Amino acid sequence: MKIHILLALAALSSFPAVTAQNTSKLTATKANEYGLIYTLPLTSFKVTVAAEKTVRTPGEFARYAEKYLADAPVLTPSTSYRITEAVVNPAPYADEDERYLVTLKGSGAPSIIVSDENFPVAVNDDGYEPETEMIPLPRETAPQPTILERPEAKRAVTPEMIQSKSSAKRAQMAATKIYELRNFRNDIISGQADGMPSDGAAMKLALDQINTQEEALTAMFLGTEQKSVEVRTFTVEVPSEGEPSRTIFARLSQSAGLVSPDDLSGAPIYVSVTPVTVGELPVNEKGETKSFPKGGVAYRIPGTADVKVTYDGATLFDGQFDVAQYGVVFGLDPSLFTSKKSPSYLHFNPLTGSIRELGTITAE
Repeated sequence: MKIHILLALAALSSFPAVTAQNTSKLTATKANEYGLIYTLPLTSFKVTVAAEKTVRTPGEFARYAEKYLADAPVLTPSTSYRITEAVVNPAPYADEDERYLVTLKGSGAPSIIVSDENFPVAVNDDGYEPETEMIPLPRETAPQPTILERPEAKRAVTPEMIQSKSSAKRAQMAATKIYELRNFRNDIISGQADGMPSDGAAMKLALDQINTQEEALTAMFLGTEQKSVEVRTFTVEVPSEGEPSRTIFARLSQSAGLVSPDDLSGAPIYVSVTPVTVGELPVNEKGETKSFPKGGVAYRIPGTADVKVTYDGATLFDGQFDVAQYGVVFGLDPSLFTSKKSPSYLHFNPLTGSIRELGTITAE
């Protein structure tokens, strides 16, 4: 196990939504020999995909739709899926090869704030809130009842339709009522209906009832379409060798929706991770690579990668992220944080272990 200190200096990607983290404070005291342990993170990606499900169901009078409504009906039951959205967010996990013991012996009880995963969040600033900005995830939506599953459908059916045992006769009566409803609506709108609604509100209510009944009767001929959205999140690892990669992380099945990459019933959904930049160690005025400070507070200088999600030749997501694996680890002199007169504070990016802000604590 390495014995070092952790800090991070890296670019911060910008996303619309913010997520707070739970943290703990580690204080350097005589009881722990002034040593504090934390772990640098590596980068993975959470790819969240939304797929819209469409269920089409034939109506009772589907075979009479052309005759009475001159329209093409749903003839056979079907279920289909299409991808509507894909979102990628970074997700840190522990780099077991980059665990550090930091010795901070000095006045003022120096401390390190760590996340639940023991990633460094801050040094000497327990008031820092380690928010990370993430792209909002798509939302699942449950299927809503079709017009034929709602109470309005029962009110649209006449007693004569219920009593008739002939499908052809019921279809004829349903079609007749559709045209009666349309004529009645036209009479109301033109002001020629018997017993006109008394005011605008009453007219709206009457028209809404007519439209709903017509919709229900029409669905008996043309069928119904019911939509919902399912959302699944998949974890994608970053290639350690730093080479461009394109992998199948999920599939879309027309019968089962989003499925695992080894389920060959679905068409592949790809994620590509392409390195853009690599982190480099800092250099001195002579252009020579600096040496890691003795007992240094270690931090990550990450690289960047382009992450793209594609399906059926279309790009669903394309974004650039900081990636720990494409970076290097360097350190800050621990005396910066134990100075009696002007101790420093440090804010990390908890996603990569890079530095967000380094400053001096000023007396109030």
